[in-house]
Amino acid sequence: MDKSQKSGHRCLPKRIILVRHGESQGNLDMAAYTTTPDCRIPLTPLGVVQARTAGERIQQVVSEGGRAARWKVYFYVSPYERTRATLREIGRAFPRKRIIGVREECRIREQDFGNFQVEERMKVIKETRERFGRFFFRFPEGESAADVFDRVASFMESLWRDIDMRRLEQDDNLDVNLVIVSHGLTSRVFLMKWFKWTVDQFELLNNPDNCEFRVMQLGPGGEYSLAIHHTPAELQLWGLSPEMIADQQWRATTVRGSWYENCPWHLDNFFHHLKDSSDDDGSSDECYNA
Repeated sequence: MDKSQKSGHRCLPKRIILVRHGESQGNLDMAAYTTTPDCRIPLTPLGVVQARTAGERIQQVVSEGGRAARWKVYFYVSPYERTRATLREIGRAFPRKRIIGVREECRIREQDFGNFQVEERMKVIKETRERFGRFFFRFPEGESAADVFDRVASFMESLWRDIDMRRLEQDDNLDVNLVIVSHGLTSRVFLMKWFKWTVDQFELLNNPDNCEFRVMQLGPGGEYSLAIHHTPAELQLWGLSPEMIADQQWRATTVRGSWYENCPWHLDNFFHHLKDSSDDDGSSDECYNA
């Protein structure tokens, strides 16, 4: 056991990169879902090209344009055909010695929309979802985004165990990068869970484009932030509110542990009606002593 393990030191990955799959046949033609199970929908030729390009761009990010010397990547991938194919093409950009490993992870699969999908019926259902709200609407024989949230939360618990048990070959002198190849809604839910976004804030978010990736980078104070790699304009384009962008900018430089003190808007979402007063009338103590 090395010194850092004995001291309980947590060696965190430098980046967690969320990637949506390349263009699939289902993106091109909704009728594909009427004859092919969602999990078997393949990439289009354009989707293959998008994935290869994404791999080259991600390689530039994690190698810092070739300037970084000690870096490696670990991949998690959804079990769907289009995500697995995307990963295969992304992997072409990485020398084998730079890849720590890869794990197929069922909990980061696409939202379940039911089995074979009737195209006209699905259009009506999705229109209903827009009126009902995207997070809590559950597809008949399928899932809601809230259901996806629950399994993504479970995946994140396993992710932290992998980090704490050093299954990712973390080393203080090595930059480890996690790349999660998944789906649009799953990636949005992952960010929602990680950054403690509310349901209302989730509803603001736009879906990533095919093979678009979002980089959560570790700041000097121990917090991950989207604002280190991405610009405020990008974050706004994704649907983040001014308060959410300010939170990301704060996370980029903050010292870990002072989140509520420096981001009062989280409390204001619920307690904006309470007066700000320095007077203590002792009512709280009375409640505890009752």
